[in-house]
Amino acid sequence: MASKMFLLMLLQTLIQYPQLVGDGLDEATRLRMELRAKLLNREMTRLLQELEQSSLERTLRAWGALLWAVLQQGHFWALAGVLGLLLALWFMRRRRSRQPDNNGEEVEDENLVMIVQEEDNEDRNEVRIVGENEEEADNDGAIAENGNDGGHAVEEEDDAENDIGRILEGHIQWPSQDLEKGCEMTSDVMDLFISVFQHILSNSLYPMPQRAIGVGSAFEGWSPREEDVVYSVLVPLTPPPGHAFHLEMDTSGQLPGRNFCVRVEPVCTCTREQQDENVLCFLHHPEEEQRRNEEPSFLNTLCSGSYLDVEKTARWFYQLVRAVWVILPHSHTWQLMLLPSSRSCKFKLTRGTQSFSVEILFGVQQGDSDIYVSSQPTEALFTPSTMWPETYAVAEMKFFRHIARQIPQDSWHLKCLQLLARAVVGIGFSTYMMKTIVMHLLNTIPVTRWGSRYILLQLENSIEYLRSSLLEKRLDHFIVGNQRLPEVISLPLEVQTANPPNLFSHLEQNSAANTQAISEFRDLRYRLKIMLLEGH
Repeated sequence: MASKMFLLMLLQTLIQYPQLVGDGLDEATRLRMELRAKLLNREMTRLLQELEQSSLERTLRAWGALLWAVLQQGHFWALAGVLGLLLALWFMRRRRSRQPDNNGEEVEDENLVMIVQEEDNEDRNEVRIVGENEEEADNDGAIAENGNDGGHAVEEEDDAENDIGRILEGHIQWPSQDLEKGCEMTSDVMDLFISVFQHILSNSLYPMPQRAIGVGSAFEGWSPREEDVVYSVLVPLTPPPGHAFHLEMDTSGQLPGRNFCVRVEPVCTCTREQQDENVLCFLHHPEEEQRRNEEPSFLNTLCSGSYLDVEKTARWFYQLVRAVWVILPHSHTWQLMLLPSSRSCKFKLTRGTQSFSVEILFGVQQGDSDIYVSSQPTEALFTPSTMWPETYAVAEMKFFRHIARQIPQDSWHLKCLQLLARAVVGIGFSTYMMKTIVMHLLNTIPVTRWGSRYILLQLENSIEYLRSSLLEKRLDHFIVGNQRLPEVISLPLEVQTANPPNLFSHLEQNSAANTQAISEFRDLRYRLKIMLLEGH
């Protein structure tokens, strides 16, 4: 009993008399104090309930003994007095229970008001993170700085930090999807599809689909959506016998990013023709023999002129999926629903209450690198059917897998990205911008600093990175022009040495867009803090 009373007094002291801090207290420290106060309030409430319950039990036992003694003596007026006293105590207890709890909603509202106050000087250009131009990240400086004590270490007591991580783990409403299971299911289905496709097309003059590569957020281990996760895969296409794919870069500047046309060119196969009578050289055989021997023309079926057509390729692939599905073992227990799409192949598999959606993108590999041109649309309102934008999805997926092999088991880097992606829903910052920021930080900050006890500091780093990028009106692409990528990622020389695209280029050209972005930055910061405190 004495130990409980001592612990209760200690908790009250910590809550009512927090450690004094200066005016320069940073947002992460203030938020840590908020979350820690929640834990302490919760623990104090539990102790109060235990003390109140034990006190109530002792009181009832005492009053029960007193009533029994009075009844045995037969003193009516004494009994009436005791009952009156009990009634008065009951009214006092009822009145006290109706009084507002100082540790309840009123304090929480005041805390919310406090944490959303803006800094007095919005023009400061100070950034509390290590830029990627620095040769080596300093462990303390890369996390955050403290304005009160230059020598103050960023990390605090492990127990206190772990308490905050424990609160967030059970406090925040995380997505309930089993991404790993969905990725395995998607990979299994696609392996069966591709195996059958390769068998059917082995002696044809159509492009040969290669094994699907899982890309996008789900295969990276996170999801920007609460429900209806889309599992995206990239299916590389290789040219049919007697043909080659030649990539021609679009230099018109009418579309954003790097875009290519895939020219289909005939190649000499005379050497192969001598070994296999079914192989026809499209360069040296007479035109009438080509017409007599070839199947329906690949150029006429999937190309517009001499260029591979995205929309024709998508329709062709839809026909393959529809025809092959009935022979797959999954068709006995799952229902296939093909979904409309002009530049990809989308379908949904359903079994009872289970369902998941798959999007198949088509790609042509650049050499033997991790960079492809794909059928995904550009950011423009209209993308020509012969235009294939350059995609970095495979390289980004390999980067996240590389990080996953090095990161501690309690790493929160994916949950950090999940929170940021959820916070930008409905405002001008895209999930890809948040993903780009997190990838820059993962490539700079040591992987050991992404554990659960550092989650608030890394969230602050992400927000500060966004803030500094808005001030500079520049957010560099992570893959293009990055000289510090892990060796497991292979880039073509022209991609590795190119100037990185600026994801905030529109802010340089439009002052109104810049003003709106600054306003949305404040909304994002407010949303994130509410999400951490309220759990949703």
